[in-house]
This record gives sequence, structure tokens and C-alpha cells, in this order.
Amino acid sequence: MGDAIREAPAASSIPTVTGQVLVLNSGSSSVKFALLDPVTGRRRVDGEAERVGAPDAVLRVRRYPGEAVTEALPAGGYHAVISKILDLLADAGHEAAGAGHRVVHGGARFTDSVLVDDDVTDAIRSFSDLAPLQNPANLAGIEAVRAARPDLPQVAVFDTAFHQTMPPRAFRYAVPQDWYTTHQVRRYGFHGTSYRYVTGQTAVMLDRPLEQLRLVAAHLGNGCSAVAVRDGASVDTTMGLTPLEGLVMGTRSGDVDPGLFGYLAGRTGMTAAELTDVLNTGSGLLGLSGTSNDMRTIGAAAAAGDERAQLALEVFVHRLAKAIAGLVTSLDRLDALVFTAGIGENSALVRRLVLARLGFLGLAEDPEANARHGRGTNGRISAPGPVQALVVPTDEELMIARDTARLVEQANPELSRTGRGFPLAVPSPRRGPAGQVPARLLGQ
Repeated sequence: MGDAIREAPAASSIPTVTGQVLVLNSGSSSVKFALLDPVTGRRRVDGEAERVGAPDAVLRVRRYPGEAVTEALPAGGYHAVISKILDLLADAGHEAAGAGHRVVHGGARFTDSVLVDDDVTDAIRSFSDLAPLQNPANLAGIEAVRAARPDLPQVAVFDTAFHQTMPPRAFRYAVPQDWYTTHQVRRYGFHGTSYRYVTGQTAVMLDRPLEQLRLVAAHLGNGCSAVAVRDGASVDTTMGLTPLEGLVMGTRSGDVDPGLFGYLAGRTGMTAAELTDVLNTGSGLLGLSGTSNDMRTIGAAAAAGDERAQLALEVFVHRLAKAIAGLVTSLDRLDALVFTAGIGENSALVRRLVLARLGFLGLAEDPEANARHGRGTNGRISAPGPVQALVVPTDEELMIARDTARLVEQANPELSRTGRGFPLAVPSPRRGPAGQVPARLLGQ
């Protein structure tokens, strides 16, 4: 392996398929979905199934225009829940050109989104040890759609794919070579779909080619990471082998001394798996504050004098500012710092505290613009200058929809000529609405 940066995959162009795309994000106990137009981004329906597999599971559905409706779900796993979602969409007369799935870990194999086949599902399964909370759930969503609508094309969109342009000096750990060659121990990075979207939007907002920009972007939600993007390609990021490394997050610790495993195992008798679970689910803002993983709650408690909440806020900001400054070393210069996702888009407090620590990079807060979250200033929340700080709302669902439409169109050009999508309902003796055509016959 050389130290050269691998060529970035082509940016997702706006597809010409006029059918809708179903986007699914299957989590460990939830399924988020949206049916949207991949060209305009207009949503037809979206919603979320919560507590999947539990007796008190519920499905919340919102139709546009319209109000959200919540209904109880019978106890059942992903297959039952996704079949219910597909039936609801079909009953409303919706068709889809394909289904796109967020998949967290694609290892080093996938550098772009791909059409799903047996080989792809086997690969996703093989990476489950690297993302045990996410990949099995992502795969369950794919298999549930396949079982309910076997003719509907599916696309896997990987969080890790965007970061496959990192050079070895950024993705290699200083560990024995055999760990890398045999066990694929390296840094992969995550939130790539979000970063692809917001960096493209940043280029539009700055009216500059993405290929000429040096950016640091921070995706700050319950999961948090930051990335250095040089001329459109990821060259370094804070997350690593798993989504646990890096910044302080809602319930995840981020960086810790790996020596704590031996130390705490000896003192507590806990196994590596048990300690890892605590680092994933009982640490971060929750572990520091003792009360919440929600930055809104942390900020309010800190303002009210809660010392543990104040510490949680300070640690979060310290680690974030430190990471941003470090990522600039991979860029030679900084053109813009981008905040996105739940905390990044909505916490003026976090942004203010971070910018206050980064004045040496040429950044200074515009208090009024920051308080308005960049609305009315084209996203800008910093004082005018050569280096800008921006709030750029992310839209991972739209990026997934566009990747899905692009790949489905390439596989079946007839769709772009006819403007037809694939029916979400499969004609059967039980139900076969007039006018529905099996997907395998479209284009013949």
C-alpha cells in the first residue's frame, strides 16, 4: 500500500428517475422510513417504528400534507414491521423505483453505494463484528424488504464509503501488521452519507467548487464525529474501527486509554464485552452528567448550576475543539468549518463555545447570526472573513434516495424513459389493485 489518497467516488448526481424512493434506516430497536422524490427531495410519507420486537411497539406515520398518526404494532420483528410499512404505502397508491438502506459499516470493501445482491448481504453480515449494534439491524431491514417485495431493487448506502479516500497515515493504527492484514484493524470513519451531502451544500452556499475547498465538518448528534475534507475527499476523521472512537457523544465515551480494559477487568471482574457495552451505552454526556444524553437538557442544567452537567458540556466542547484544530493539519488551510446534525444545527451554545476556542484559525462568532442558526445569512454564523463557520442542515435521506435512484436507473434505463416506479404492492389473490404490474415486467 502506498501513501497516496485513493480517488474519491464520483459525487451522486441528481437522477432522472421520476419514481419515488423508499429510504429505510433500521436501528437496533427502530425503523425510520421516508418515501421521497430523489430529484426534488419532496417527501410523500415518512415515519418511525419504535421499540421493534417489544409488545408496546408503535408506528408513527406522517403523510404530506397531513398530520402524524400513531398506531400500535403487534409484537413482531423487522419483517412484520417493514411489511406493515410497505402495505400502508401500497394501500395509499404509492410506487417506488427502489429501496435505499443506510448501512453503517462497509469495511474497506465498499467505496460507493451498491445494488444489493446475495454477495453484498454476505459482506454486510461479515462486518457485523465491527458494528454489532448497527449492521445486523441494517441487514434485517434489507432482508425484510426482500421477503415482502422480492422484485423491488434495493441499494446499500454505507456510512464508511466516503472515508475510503483517507491515506494510510490517517487510517492505520500503530499495531502489529498482522492485525491489519488478517483482522482488518484500521480506522474506517462514519457519518459519510451526511458528510457527502453537507460538503456539497457548503460548496453551493460558498459559490465555490467543492474540488477547491478545504473543510472541516462536524456531525454532532447522539453520535458525533468530525472530518477533514480536502478538495472533496475525506482525508482524516475522528471515528475509527467502530463508531465508538473519537469525540464525546450522547452515550458513547469516544477516545479512552485502551489500558482501562485490563485495569477495570482486574478490579471489577467485568469482561471486555461488558466494558465495551458501558462505553457504548452508559458513557459520554450521560456518563459525565449522570442525568441525560441530550445536549438540550445538559445545557439547561449547566445554566442552572449543575456542576456535573457543566463538566459534561466543557469536556464535550474541549474534545470537539481539539479535534477540529487537529484535523486542519491535514488541509494546509481552512476555508470553512461546518456544523450539522441535531446538536450542530440547533445548539447555538455549543457552537459559540467551540468558536471561542478557535480564534487562532481566523474564526469569530457573529452572535446574532449564530442565535438564528445561520438563517438569513446563508448559513454563516461567524464574522465575515476568509474563514467562515456555517450551519448546514444535513439530509441523509435525500442522499440515500439519490444514490438509490442513480443505481436503479443505471441497471434499468427503461425507468427514466417511462417515469414509472416499481409497485410497492405485489399482486396476489389476496390483493391486486388494478393497474399494478409486477416489477419484473416493467420495461419489457
